[in-house]
Amino acid sequence: MRYLRPAALAAASLVLLLATDRNLPLPARQVVDTQSVAAVAGSVGGHPAGPPTVIEETGRGWESLPKRRFSGPGFDACSAPPLETMQLWRIASPYRAVGIYSSGGQRGCDQPRLTPGWVSGVRAMGWELVPTHVGLQAPCAKIKNKPNRIDPARAVQQGGEEAAEAVLSLQALGLGPGSPVYLDMEAYPPGDRTCSRAVVDFTLGWTQTLHSAGYHSGFYSSVNSGVADIAAAGRAGSSPLPDVIWYARWDGRAVTDGKDAPPDDMWVRHQRIHQYRGSADETYAGVTLNIDRDQLDGLVAMGR
Repeated sequence: MRYLRPAALAAASLVLLLATDRNLPLPARQVVDTQSVAAVAGSVGGHPAGPPTVIEETGRGWESLPKRRFSGPGFDACSAPPLETMQLWRIASPYRAVGIYSSGGQRGCDQPRLTPGWVSGVRAMGWELVPTHVGLQAPCAKIKNKPNRIDPARAVQQGGEEAAEAVLSLQALGLGPGSPVYLDMEAYPPGDRTCSRAVVDFTLGWTQTLHSAGYHSGFYSSVNSGVADIAAAGRAGSSPLPDVIWYARWDGRAVTDGKDAPPDDMWVRHQRIHQYRGSADETYAGVTLNIDRDQLDGLVAMGR
């Protein structure tokens, strides 16, 4: 088992601390103590390479962080819709939560309307928010419009750096500690152990740094790639795992359990979102949006 407290995470945390006015604890000096054990095979088909990675937690995790939970229907759109649309949809649509692409260098759309004013406006209407970060992707990913990839040799460090970036963006939007931010890891070909390991280590670094800053770690990916690999790594003993899993399985089923969901004994305490349909045009109050449909039983953003 690899026990890591990488120095790069301390550097990323320091960048975060200098940018805030809160007195958060800085991770202790870093020590690497490596010992090998046999990795346990995952029950859902994931294949991370080598022994599990354990990163020492220096902040507050799932148990002690404040939480805002929501269960019900939601949607995500590529760009934050106009406030007028959000008001009409709040009245006429069945949805009560909306995903926002709050940060990341590989977001698919510009976000001209995503400002602190937009956030406060939609929250005042009663919308729950699901912040999402789109950054580096799996080394083996085949996504042409997201060319930047995780470096397997620096995966933990890079995950921590992107978490620090995500927290600064949440703070700028007026979303406070206890909020989750979901790492968007698009689907990638399963079966490449080095690629899977890079995704897992990146996500562990992401989670550790978010916890250090007082935020929850979310993870979005396909059931067959990212979710399978994270679950298998957790079975093998890797930590810290994300607090909430947002899994993509476009099966049309507005549920968060059952067939093709994450394992029944993992992420079961209001820790799931299911994206069950992608790229659907829907019209309410005469306004049409192209959305992905979600069923939530998980964490949503908190204000300051």
